[in-house]
Amino acid sequence: MKNFLTLLVTSLLAAAAYAGEFPDISITELKAAIEKKNVVVIDVNGSESFQKGHIPSAIEFGAAQKKLGKVLPQDKSTLVVAYCGGPKCNAYTAAANAAKKLGYTNIKHLSAGISGWMQAGEKTEKAVN
Repeated sequence: MKNFLTLLVTSLLAAAAYAGEFPDISITELKAAIEKKNVVVIDVNGSESFQKGHIPSAIEFGAAQKKLGKVLPQDKSTLVVAYCGGPKCNAYTAAANAAKKLGYTNIKHLSAGISGWMQAGEKTEKAVN
């Protein structure tokens, strides 16, 4: 029983540490940052989803992944927000980790994702072909 509890506590701590690597940002905070134009938003939902609708000003991670260093601003303290489908989706970590690897220090996660954004009644943009 003692070994089981130790394993459980260790697992919970590891999960908490992993989940907390990129702090969450609320829809309200992200919307304000977009309005002030002081954020880079990265959509990790794939090109088909991006075409249908994404958070305004977002860039599609799949299309920008190889040139992300050229797409992101030079200021490494710029707010970078990654999102995917919703609270249970972890695909955002690919973009967040890529930005971190490039030296960005202010990376956040919109855990609500595109589903939460739309449920909140916020507007989306469709991709321009």
